[in-house]
Amino acid sequence: MTAEGQRLSLACPRWRWGSRQEGRARSSSSSPAPEPAPVPVAAPAVDLSAVKVEFSADQIEDYREAFGLFDRVGDSKVAYNQIADIMRALGQNPTNKEVNKLLGNPSADDLVNKRVDFESFLPMLQTIINSPNKAQYEDYVEGLRVFDKEGNGTVMGAELRIVLSTLGEKMTESEIDCLMAGQEDENGCINYEAFVKHIMSV
Repeated sequence: MTAEGQRLSLACPRWRWGSRQEGRARSSSSSPAPEPAPVPVAAPAVDLSAVKVEFSADQIEDYREAFGLFDRVGDSKVAYNQIADIMRALGQNPTNKEVNKLLGNPSADDLVNKRVDFESFLPMLQTIINSPNKAQYEDYVEGLRVFDKEGNGTVMGAELRIVLSTLGEKMTESEIDCLMAGQEDENGCINYEAFVKHIMSV
């Protein structure tokens, strides 16, 4: 190396490192490239044809009546994006992810434009009712107890609003207002056991 090159090398250690890296890259250019990572596969849709519907005749009539209330076209069907609302109206609490899986993971357009008849809806409802992951009253109460800093069975309404708008399936401000209407006391606190009973009956 010339004297000029030595001075440049001493003054610019990064240049020396880059030169060595380039040399290594050139020497290893003949080695095969690593295989690309496998693309994750979306969760398969539920096989509804294998679901055994176990509702009584009276239950089916009640469900048919509720289903009909959501038929805004008059073709005895409802849109994909109404399925979760119907199930909640019937006392269930499915997540949007669970419902989308039942519907075959539809696109945003399909959620609006595709429709389901009552006979196809029943096995979906049965699947949600049979779900082993369905949260119970005690699960909700235990989750809210974390925010009970005083240990008196209440949480601050303002804090609960933040939780509902930021965690899990985030709710809109209007949805939160509707859910919390009449639940706060004069101090802005909410009895969370009574609140859970309220939301499970809505």
